[in-house]
Amino acid sequence: MEYEPNAYAVNLRTNKSKVFGLIVPAISNLFYDSFIAAVEEDARKNGYSLIILQSADDPLQESENLKICKLSRVDGVFISLVPDSHSDQLYTKFQESGIPVIFFDKVPGNKLFDTVCMADEEAATIAANTIIKYKKKKVIALFGNPELSITKKRRDAFLKVFRKEKAAIQIDLHYCLSSSAAQKVVTEAISKKSKPEHIFCMSDELLIGAMKSINQSALSIPGDISVLAISNGFIPGLFKPEITYIETNGYELGKLAIKRMLENMENKTPVKSIILPARYVQGGSL
Repeated sequence: MEYEPNAYAVNLRTNKSKVFGLIVPAISNLFYDSFIAAVEEDARKNGYSLIILQSADDPLQESENLKICKLSRVDGVFISLVPDSHSDQLYTKFQESGIPVIFFDKVPGNKLFDTVCMADEEAATIAANTIIKYKKKKVIALFGNPELSITKKRRDAFLKVFRKEKAAIQIDLHYCLSSSAAQKVVTEAISKKSKPEHIFCMSDELLIGAMKSINQSALSIPGDISVLAISNGFIPGLFKPEITYIETNGYELGKLAIKRMLENMENKTPVKSIILPARYVQGGSL
C-alpha cells in the first residue's frame, strides 16, 4: 500500500536519528574525499546516513557546523579540526551527552577523545631516512600550519632523525598554509644561484604547489632536483616521473574511523587512539 514510516516519529521514539555528522576542512581535498567514501560506504551498510559539512579552515564555521549536528540530533560526529579551533566546549558537550566524537587526521593534542590518525611520526621518519639514504645535502622542507598537531608531529619526527644521525644536511624549513604559498617558496629557492638538491612536502597540497614551480622552471626530476612527499597516493601519479611518497591512505583511515564509531554505537568503550601505519612507495623522483 506504499506506506512509509514517519522517520521523525521513529527517531523520537527510539531516540536515534541513524545519522552521523562528518566535518572536514574541504570536501574537494582528495584525502578527505576518499575518507568520506569509506565512511559513507560502511555507514550505509549499517543503516546510517551522513550529513557532510565543510569548515573551510574557519573556526567559526567549525562551531556552526557542530551546532548544526546537534540540532540534527546526529548519533555521532567525525571531525578533522581547523587551525585555532575553539570548539572545545561544543565537542565536550557531545561526549557528555553520550554522542561519540571521532577525531581524524587533524586531532586535539590531548588524550580525552577517540582519535584515528595516520602514523605521522613514522611517515616523517621514513622521509628523513630516505633523504639521508640518497645523500641529499641541501633540502627544502615544506610543512603546513605550525599550530596543528599533525604538522608538529611530522616536523618534530623529521628533524629528530637528522639530529640523531648527525647528518651534515642543510634543512631549509618553511611553513606553508596553501599550495600557492608552497609554490612561492620553491620558486624563490630554485631561482637562487645555490639551488636546493631536494624538496620534501608534508602533504599533497604542498606537493602540488612545489610541482607547479618546478614544472615552470627548466629543472628536471630527478636529475636537477629530487622530490619526496607524504601523500594519499593519487597526486604523485599525475606527474612524470611519478613522485616517490610515503602513503597516508584516506580510504583506509575512513574504514578505521567508521569501525570505531560503530563500536561506540554498540557499547561505549574507553577512549582509543588508533594509528594507521605508513607505507613507502617508490616512484622516479629520487
